This record gives sequence, C-alpha cells and structure tokens, in this order.
Amino acid sequence: MKDTEEEILALGIESTAHTFGVSVASSKRGILTDSKRTYVPQLGKGIHPREAAQHHASVVAEVLEEALTLEGERIEKIDAVGFSRGPGLGPCLRTGATVARTIAKYRSLPLIPIHHAIGHIEIAARTSKLEDPLVILVSGGHTCITAFSGGKWRIFGETEDITLGNLLDMFAREIGLSSPGGPAIEELAKKGQRFVNLPYIQKGNDVSYSGLLTAAKRTINKEAIEDICYSIQEVAFSALVEASERTLSHTEKKEVLLVGGVAANRRLREMLAKMSEEHGASFSSASDRYSGDCGAQISWTTILAYRSGVAIGYEESQVIPKWRIDDVPIPWR
Repeated sequence: MKDTEEEILALGIESTAHTFGVSVASSKRGILTDSKRTYVPQLGKGIHPREAAQHHASVVAEVLEEALTLEGERIEKIDAVGFSRGPGLGPCLRTGATVARTIAKYRSLPLIPIHHAIGHIEIAARTSKLEDPLVILVSGGHTCITAFSGGKWRIFGETEDITLGNLLDMFAREIGLSSPGGPAIEELAKKGQRFVNLPYIQKGNDVSYSGLLTAAKRTINKEAIEDICYSIQEVAFSALVEASERTLSHTEKKEVLLVGGVAANRRLREMLAKMSEEHGASFSSASDRYSGDCGAQISWTTILAYRSGVAIGYEESQVIPKWRIDDVPIPWR
C-alpha cells in the first residue's frame, strides 16, 4: 500500500541531567539532526543541578542552530515541539521546558510532554525493530525491568536504592575518575584478573546496589582497582540479569531490549544476550549513538505522541522531576 501520510517533523528537547540536546525527527525519514552539549562536573564531583542548568542555558542558541540546520539548509517546517518533562533534575528540566514552551508558543505549535525513559525505549525500539520486548532500562536515573501491558509500561522489577548508573558513577568519583564513570569502570574492568568478594543483593525481581558500593569502597586500598571494577560489574550485572531472567520467564516475552546510558557496556550486553538466547528470545540493545541522553529520543517519541493526539497546554506544562514510567498512558502502542 502506498504511504500517503503527510510527513511530520518534530523538534525534541532533552535536558534531564548533564545533557542538553535538540533534535529534529521526521515521520518518514527518521532522525534528521541530533545536536547536544554535555555539562562536565569538577573531577571527583557529581552533577550540581543549578550548575548543569546554567550550562544548558548557555548552550541553547548554538545547539538549536545546529539542530535546525540540515545539509547547510535551515529546517523551516516544524509540526510539534516535544520536551523531556521528567523524571530528572528540576533546574535542568525547567531549562529545557522553558525553551520548548517559548518555541511552541512563538510558532503556535502543539507542545508535547515526553517521559525521558519512554524516549530511551522508543528510539531503541525503532533502531532495533523489536515490537513487544521486555525492556531493561539502566542509566544514572533509572534501573528497572519493564514490559508494555494494558496501555502502560508496567514495572516488574527495579532498584530499591541507587541505580546501576549511580553505582558506577559514585565508585568512579571515589577513585578520582570524572563523571560519567561507567566507560572508565568498564575499561578498568577489562584488566581485572581476580574476583573480589562483594555483596550480591537481589530480592525477587528487585536489585539493591548501595551495599555493594559501600563494600567496594572499603576495598580500595586493599585490592587492585582493576579487580574491584571487574568485580563490581560482575556482581551488579549478575543481579540484574537474574532479575531479568525471572521476569522474562514470567512474562513469556520473546524479545529483550537493553536501553539507557549503561546499555553501552559490552559486558552487560553479553550477559543479557546469553540469557535471552537460553530462553529463545531475541536480544537487542540501544545503539551507541542513542544509548545516552540525546534530543533524538525526545524528537522521535514526539512524533509517536503527536500522531496519537498527545499534547499539553502551555500553562499546564510544569516539569515532573519524579515522574514514574508506569504513570504514563501510551496511546500509540
């Protein structure tokens, strides 16, 4: 059948934490542009919300200019403006929301609120072509196991304290590495030779990482850093894979999708791929290009939401820093 739908172009703005990103997506051509700048905190320190928001405000003009330029030509046609409404750091979210409201109001365009985690899922689902996966979402702000049912993403397991991304970032800062620390931890872990005994805490479908972090920090002057990094990964990832395997058996899904910033970790991908294979399920993960926070996750999800009639009034578009994924209706699935 010939595709007669008119092309829709959406502008998406991401600003939940350290990244300010802007992207333009097309309903027919996919992601057209994707520009971003990242706030880098001082060595050994985490993200300071107000400083990150100030960084975002300082780069708005240049990031917008890049995102609205395609092959040297200005993108004039925009049908909707989407923004990450939450969850995230309040000052950062408000910066992005203000930019989105301003553009939408000035150009009389519909304003589309996007849940940051759903953005991660939808951009990865598009590139992987998975239709009904069990999703493992792991990042600095999220660690959960979710699947779509009854119009919403339902939580089958999650962290009881800190996220997997927090675990890696906080340990990295403890040993003097910059944030985000996941990539550096991964590289050090590849050189590990010996397993360090660390607490494995897994409760039903939930995981807990604060005890693991505390124990790992206590070994810093007693064990080789490479061995500690290797052991942190093995313990943390194994607990998550066990919880995911239990959920996969329960839901009987035939697809598994790994998304979020930590999805870039090759060892975690390897462990989940093996688990999926043993249960006869297809496995895929977010591409390196879109695993971290970016405007593309918002612009593409804006296309889906806009086509389904999702929009919000300018006066009602306050951000929701603690917005849960299972509180969001999904009319397009």
